[in-house]
Amino acid sequence: MTWLPPAFFATALLYASVGFGGGSTYNALLALAGFDYRLMPIVSLACNVLVVSGSTLRFARAKVVPWQRALLLALIAAPLAYLGGLTPLKQATFLVLLGLSLVAAGLALLAPRTSEGTGEPTALAKWMPLAVAPLGYLAGLVGIGGGIFLAPLLHFTRWANTRAIAATTSLFILINSLSGLVGQLTKNGSDAFAAALGDALPLLVAVMLGGQLGSLLALRWLPERVIRMLTAALTIWAGGQLLYRQWI
Repeated sequence: MTWLPPAFFATALLYASVGFGGGSTYNALLALAGFDYRLMPIVSLACNVLVVSGSTLRFARAKVVPWQRALLLALIAAPLAYLGGLTPLKQATFLVLLGLSLVAAGLALLAPRTSEGTGEPTALAKWMPLAVAPLGYLAGLVGIGGGIFLAPLLHFTRWANTRAIAATTSLFILINSLSGLVGQLTKNGSDAFAAALGDALPLLVAVMLGGQLGSLLALRWLPERVIRMLTAALTIWAGGQLLYRQWI
């Protein structure tokens, strides 16, 4: 459909502006367009990788990634993202789960954010390695990176400062998306995997461009809070549309 590349471009632009990949909304857009639900996670996870690779590299160059702690979270979640990618789901179950995930993610985006230098980590921060395990499985299951849920948890527990949380979230999305893609490849086979990515080439190009512009937008023009509100509205709308179509 001709509207999908512009929609993917806009989604990547908004999500990259707040440090996410956009996988959940890519999936919703593909579902609304009638794309084969079994192949949707392949496309959305590949788009995630393209969007967050650049931001992860920029964070690394800026030396704001808390590598030891960030890798611990990502590597705990990654095997479960692979298992999630392997798990077969019926279409109705997949779409309802995706819709609920989108609405929850949009609401999570509205949660208060940690300011730079805001106090010591809470007692819950040390349990974060356990909390990321189900996020990894959900990431692989429905084709998202999981960072849209991780970031609010990190802010709520004052796990680190704002820039370190953004860098950790970006790395988490990248590693989990790659792991979920391997699970999808194993489940669907190389032919279906390659065909899904080939059909989605215009979408992949769109998110590459949107992700780059989103990073620029975040740095120079709009306040982060405004972009986050717009992203939350898009996410909740997409999830609501999916649930409405499933339950009417």
